[in-house]
Amino acid sequence: MRRAGLGEGGSGNYVASGYSVYEEENEHLQEGLRAKVSALKSLTIDIGTEVKYQNKMLEDMDSDFDSTGGLLGATIGRVKQLSRGSQTKLLCYMLLFCFFVFFVLYWFIKLRRERSSSTSV
Repeated sequence: MRRAGLGEGGSGNYVASGYSVYEEENEHLQEGLRAKVSALKSLTIDIGTEVKYQNKMLEDMDSDFDSTGGLLGATIGRVKQLSRGSQTKLLCYMLLFCFFVFFVLYWFIKLRRERSSSTSV
């Protein structure tokens, strides 16, 4: 049984043209996949670079915290040594003076704000 337009020579052309359509579609999809793989590759390279940069920053922060901890430990040691010595009265006077200065500054700032709020009304 023959169909119209499909002879012996026609069926070969029909199969070949169908094959080329699929082949072109596969090549098109392949190019799309290559583009996506390329984008993923560049993204992973960027992520790797960022991770290396962040690790370097964390190492720097770690060393900074270590040095600060050492400095703070030495300072606390000196304060303890001061409190053990006969200079306890001097330390108390110094703390009282600091509290007094902070109280005066607080009072001055509060008074100044009250004046500025009353003049703006």
